[in-house]
Parts: sequence; structure tokens; C-alpha cells
Amino acid sequence: MIGRRTFSKALGLSTGTAAASLAGLATPSTASAAARSGAGKPAGLTSFESLKQVKAGLLDIGYAEVGPAHGPVVICLHGWPYDIHSFVDVAPLLAAEGYRVIVPHLRGHGTTRFLSALTFRNAQQSAIALDIIALMDALTIESAVLAGFDWGSRTADIIAALWPERCKALVSVGGYLITNLAANLEPLAPAAEHAWWYQYYFATERGRLAMEDRTKRHDLNRLVWDTVSPTWDFDDATFERTAASFENPDYADIVIHNYRWRLSLAAGERRYDRFEKRLAARPVIEVPAITLDAERDPFTAPGDGSSYRDRFAGAYDHRTLKGIGHNLPQEAPADFARAVVDADRF
Repeated sequence: MIGRRTFSKALGLSTGTAAASLAGLATPSTASAAARSGAGKPAGLTSFESLKQVKAGLLDIGYAEVGPAHGPVVICLHGWPYDIHSFVDVAPLLAAEGYRVIVPHLRGHGTTRFLSALTFRNAQQSAIALDIIALMDALTIESAVLAGFDWGSRTADIIAALWPERCKALVSVGGYLITNLAANLEPLAPAAEHAWWYQYYFATERGRLAMEDRTKRHDLNRLVWDTVSPTWDFDDATFERTAASFENPDYADIVIHNYRWRLSLAAGERRYDRFEKRLAARPVIEVPAITLDAERDPFTAPGDGSSYRDRFAGAYDHRTLKGIGHNLPQEAPADFARAVVDADRF
């Protein structure tokens, strides 16, 4: 590692509040308490200063990069319905610790584009994971700490399980999120099914049309933000900053395919069959890992991490953040950044 704790401000971000070193942040428990009392509000940063583009695999990937060019790499992966701005406050904290932070738009989001109009707009889990492997190859990154939530957790989990040599350490919000298609055919408890209402909506033609309609898509995504992060006091500008990423021309196709594929209502591609077969076996993750549960996230599995503990065989820690909802990195950036640093030090 190079020169951690030697940076006193965020690198590569637009004007706003300077990020403090992690050494000066509260402990995880007190940081969560601060978030409950209002720390989830925008911290003064408005956006990443500029985005880069790189051709990688099937995509021209748009990504933000923050921190020293030769620092140890952290790749932060967002979920749905979010974008790279879930990490707008995490990135400067990690940059201040000497990390090179890469935050890509997943396929169908923001400035990421398919290189060919003929490519099937596939959002099955292994395809998205291979996008990140291709990104790492394009940027000549042999190994990185992978950290994410929602779709991003699933993607990071898959890389850690199938390509552990590419994942130095893992931070996964929600734990082990690798999709098992057979298990997904079984009904959940009614309360859990209720939280997944949009998954079933997207299985219908009405849901597809809503995703393709700009206004309905915007309002539906805002409703999801409001319901899955009930304690996060974000403002309209914070949502609109991310909502710009929903204007990607492939957004609707990617979102609809992702949720239909998970319910076995849409086919994937044969080129990914060998990866999905391995993932169906629920492979154990052996890289150092920290899992984070958000107490107020309706998708958090009961049991304080016990339901997936057996899927992690390496150095491990589990943390539950009180009063935090689904968009954990943006609601509790200090806790998330601390987890990255701690996982990297295992």
C-alpha cells in the first residue's frame, strides 16, 4: 500500500466539502447513529468532476475515477434504481486514504453504451460480472477490492466466487446475493414478496411500458427510493442527479430483462451457461470479506447475517447499520468506506 493517511482532501471531485481522513471518522456504531440524526443528507459534494470512457468487452463503459493513479484499487458497484452517485461521498473518503477509486456505470446506466446495436440487451448476473472483469482488463487492473450494494453486491460476490484472483477483498451489502434461479421459483414470506412488488410489475407488459415511459419511469424509481430508504432525508436534487442515468437508451431493456431473468421469465444467453451452472451451486467465497446489513432496508435478510454466513470461508466480519436503508453507501458513506479499508487490511 502506498501513503495511506497522507491525503487530506478528495481528489478529482467538484467543489464541495473536503473529505476527512477515515482516521478521524466516528466508529461504525456512532457513525450509524449520526446518520439516523441527519448525516444521510447530502454532504456538500455535488458530482464527480468528470467521467471517463473505456471500451471493455461488449461495452463502452462510463466511469468516475478518484484518487491517486497508482494507489491500490477499489471498484465500487451501484445497484438499481441508482447510479455512480451512490458513492459520491464514499469515493473522496477512500481517496483520502490513498486508494484509486473506480466507479462504473453498469450496463444500461448513465454513459455506458453497448458497442453494437446487435448485442442482446442481457442483464443476467454473469453477464454483468463479466463486464467488470472486462473493465479491469481494459484498465490493466489485476486485482481490486470490490465493494457494492444491490446489483453491485451480486456482481462483486460473483467475481469473488468465480475469479478470486481478481478480488483482493470484498464488501457486500446484503451479504451473499448470488441468484439461484431454482430457489427463486419458491415463494417467500408475504412481507418479503410485498417488498418485491416492482419485480412482479416488471414481469407484466404494463411494467415494461412503465419503464419505457420517461415520466412513469422517473416516478416509479423515486417511489422505490422513498420506500426502501425510509429514514434517509435526501432532497429532490440528490434524486435528480441520479435520475439522469435513467435516460440511457438501453435502461428499460436492461432493467426489465434483469428482473424477468431472475424469475425465469426471460432467457439468458448460452455463452454464459457455464458460469450460471457454477453459480447455481452457490460457490463459497474465500476472499476476505465484510458484509453489511442495513436495518431499515426491507430486503435485508433476517438473522443478522446468519442466513449466509456459511457462504464466506475467508477472513470475515459482519456489521448491521442501525437506522440505515437500502442505499447504504450514500446513506452511511463513512461506514461503507471504513468497511472497505478494514476488509483490505484482513
